[in-house]
Amino acid sequence: MADSHAPGVTIVEVSPRDGLQNDPALLSTATKIELIDRCVSAGVRRIEVASFVNPARVPQMADAEAVIAGLPQRAASYIGLVLNARGFQRAAATDLNEINLVVMVTDEFSQRNQGMPSRGAIDTVAQVVPRAQAAGLATSVTMSASFGCPYTGEVPVERVADIAAELAATGVGEIAIADTIGVAVPRDVHRRVAAVRDVVGTVPLRVHVHNTRNTGYASALAAYEAGVTVLDSSLGGIGGCPFAPNATGNIATEDLVFALERSGVDTGLDLDALCRSAEWLGGQLGRPVPSLLPKAGPFPAR
Repeated sequence: MADSHAPGVTIVEVSPRDGLQNDPALLSTATKIELIDRCVSAGVRRIEVASFVNPARVPQMADAEAVIAGLPQRAASYIGLVLNARGFQRAAATDLNEINLVVMVTDEFSQRNQGMPSRGAIDTVAQVVPRAQAAGLATSVTMSASFGCPYTGEVPVERVADIAAELAATGVGEIAIADTIGVAVPRDVHRRVAAVRDVVGTVPLRVHVHNTRNTGYASALAAYEAGVTVLDSSLGGIGGCPFAPNATGNIATEDLVFALERSGVDTGLDLDALCRSAEWLGGQLGRPVPSLLPKAGPFPAR
């Protein structure tokens, strides 16, 4: 049972976008909509549902508009990923509630992922945020590779903080610190969250970690201990960045919820429903999902 005195956590479900974007299975539009509907039914209230990127590079996201058009009109905020002004134009023409932009904190990764250095991505955020807000869309930006870069290695904390300060100045509504390649450990999470918080004022923070090296859940719990109450996760633990070598391992929503609830932290999510949906998702993908809770079962047994 959750501790009534502990602040709760909002889970941002990313399986329909970050989960599927790198998966060899090409799920139908109807199956993606069912995935999102299952997440809403389990109590998820913020869901990243699609990305507006070049379909030649990420064919799994080619039906973004069709997915959004078919979404259940229920109590959830639907998020779309945009990388540039063209992506924003597509997103703004849909019924999304939020857009999420991305800044890779190293130039080489940014060049490979977005075709521009980090400075160009920051400028894109500055251009798009006011347009999105004028259109009535909530805004967030994810600082990818904040804990390490697959091409240049270690990322100085000072660089992450400097970029966060620039992003906060754009007026963006939320900043996410992301461990895109799964190298974070709890001590590093505490350091980087503190460094970012020192420079962004009252802008809310979110944390996105991967379990590539089996440290994702410890890092997510460390983020909560550091005062972050919005965490990303992916049903079944599916997904990863298609432009980062060996970047498997989103943390699984059901495994994260179990860890949080056992720690006395309320998530408002139905753990049994999440486990059933993770097993269903494995059937749609044609293989078992990486998460462990559906295999082991909750504790105490229900």
